[in-house]
Amino acid sequence: MLVPSDMTTTQSKLLYQLNKFYGDRVQSRKAIISKTVSDVCKVVQDVLKEVEVQEPRFISSLNECNSRFDGLEVLSPTEFEVVLYLNQMGVFNFVDDGSLPGCAVLKLSDGRKRSMSLWVEFITASGYLSARKIRSRFQTLVAQACDKSSYREVVKMVADTTEVKLRIRERYVVQITPSFRCSGLWPRSAAQWPIPHNPWPTPNLIAEVKAEGFDLLSKDSVSLHGKQSSMEGDAWVLNFTEAENTLLIGGCRKKCLSILKTMRDRHLDLPGNPVTSYHLKTLLLYECEKHPRELEWDEASLGDRLNGILLQMISCLQCRRCPHYFLPQLDLFKGKSVNSLENAAKQCWRLTRELMTSQRSLEKL
Repeated sequence: MLVPSDMTTTQSKLLYQLNKFYGDRVQSRKAIISKTVSDVCKVVQDVLKEVEVQEPRFISSLNECNSRFDGLEVLSPTEFEVVLYLNQMGVFNFVDDGSLPGCAVLKLSDGRKRSMSLWVEFITASGYLSARKIRSRFQTLVAQACDKSSYREVVKMVADTTEVKLRIRERYVVQITPSFRCSGLWPRSAAQWPIPHNPWPTPNLIAEVKAEGFDLLSKDSVSLHGKQSSMEGDAWVLNFTEAENTLLIGGCRKKCLSILKTMRDRHLDLPGNPVTSYHLKTLLLYECEKHPRELEWDEASLGDRLNGILLQMISCLQCRRCPHYFLPQLDLFKGKSVNSLENAAKQCWRLTRELMTSQRSLEKL
């Protein structure tokens, strides 16, 4: 197909501007975050080491490998989550019957005695391993560890929350979330993934993702708010971070996400936090389905993919619904105020219009 020369010129100019934006703004953001992560993780590791001394069942899994920290997720340049992997889930059955959106429970296997579990005192009368009870105990231990830590002058527990959150140097917030790793399992509530007859992801990639499995996190779930369920506090939140990261390998997918995150920090960091980096990651995964060919993820297509994701974001904000990629029945906007979503839709539209109409807009963004 012949493409008008002015169109190819426009595309190459946009690509030049995007690469310049990536080289300047994105790399600068990455360097700052990398330095922050290194500093913050020293403090968290010290606190977790103290927790382990008090309670050997909570073994720190925050280890550095190839300049990355296993289990650390950057939520924003000042907010982080550390997933603390717990041992010995084996005596429990994973129960995922869809009654708790985005969550599952761990039930003592038939014929297994409570005493066979490492977590015996956190098992309810009905035989469920309570996420809330484990988190409550962990929170007490972390509070004590903060007082004993060699960093006690710069680290404090965040009050008025059931989550385990640390405020470090009055600037950074780190949530530490107890978790179980579920490798080689795939939840029934995500059985509709992948959509049939789509060339992406490939069968090999699907097999790799499902073998990777998922995590069960002990954290508050917005999706359960207002549900009159006795299981609410015992339920574990399904998390697919590793699976999502595996799907984003190849082409300009990760570069696209880095640019979107940088734009979000600069222009969409709004009151009520309506647009998070996780919303952007989710829409990027849907964009991968819409554009399944690898050719559509080469450098030359970067501008088109960014526009597509931003336009989809506007649509989601206006409809006030953003379905989770693996669990589409779960709305990632649940709990966000209508005003914050409307405000974000307007701001996102301004940003997208600027990008689509002005070649040099990235110099100002």
